[in-house]
Amino acid sequence: MSTRRQFLSTSAAAAVAVALNETVNAAVNSPPADIPIVDTHQHLWDLSQVQPPWLSGAPKILSQTYGLAEYAKATEGLNVVQAVYMEVDVAPEDQVKEADTLLEICRSKKGPTVAAVISGRPGQESFAPYIRRYAKDKEIKGVRQVLHAETAEKAMCLKPQFVASIKLLGELGLSFDLCMRAGELSDGLALAKQCPGTRFIVDHCGNADPSVFLKNAAGDKPAHDPQKWRDDIKALADQENVICKISGIIARAPKGVAFVESLAPIVNHCLDSFGPDRVVFGGDWPVCLLGGSYKDWVTTLRQIISSRPIADQKKLLHQNARKFYGLS
Repeated sequence: MSTRRQFLSTSAAAAVAVALNETVNAAVNSPPADIPIVDTHQHLWDLSQVQPPWLSGAPKILSQTYGLAEYAKATEGLNVVQAVYMEVDVAPEDQVKEADTLLEICRSKKGPTVAAVISGRPGQESFAPYIRRYAKDKEIKGVRQVLHAETAEKAMCLKPQFVASIKLLGELGLSFDLCMRAGELSDGLALAKQCPGTRFIVDHCGNADPSVFLKNAAGDKPAHDPQKWRDDIKALADQENVICKISGIIARAPKGVAFVESLAPIVNHCLDSFGPDRVVFGGDWPVCLLGGSYKDWVTTLRQIISSRPIADQKKLLHQNARKFYGLS
């Protein structure tokens, strides 16, 4: 898989797909929004306060402030009742500011954001005092470090200091999100096996690229081996301490193909592998805008899961998240 910077730059072309997909889906009525949604992957950033380094090379659509007001507009009518903030890969010197800001947002009760997964650098000795500072705050549920950034070292997450920090998260009752290239999920598997007391969340369906699953896919070399991704997802699902977040993949939806057609193979494999009790929904807004709107994503997912039992749909869309994150 390409790096974050490469992904963002190439994804700009995918924005063309939005209009085409909207046309394809226009005739499909959105299912009633009677099942509430807990969004476990909400991004927010105020560019007047913090400048995430990766945004410097991002498409224009992301290079603006996205706050609670914009989120409310994006999710209007979709019955999103709660949200868990997901860190936005800020510079290390801004991590404390990010965490403190999210605590204020969660406690203000001015929006659906009730909890947060904050940024951290588990590979550094300074991680332990940093995370202990926030472990006492009930709103802080876990940590993520993006492992497919340009600065990430290969297999960095398997180094002794990193492993020790992840074990500490488990001792503190906190989780760790696995956000890594599809071809490197085996590293996440090895980490999960070494840290059985820590809960892991596989972000974005393991960052699978929808294009590699299309029968008539053509063009450049595939971003990753689709069968290896399938095998790695199944192996991760075999670990009781790992759950999967159904999120992110619409950002890479190929142009000219209906969302349901391109995204269903990924969603269904993850749901079938992890089962109904270990999957959660994530909006990945506003990054999802690279491929489609928040409504596009929710509508598409509801269509994909429409044949599954209502009980399983409820678990995916809100019940599992409330249980995993201890939301009231």
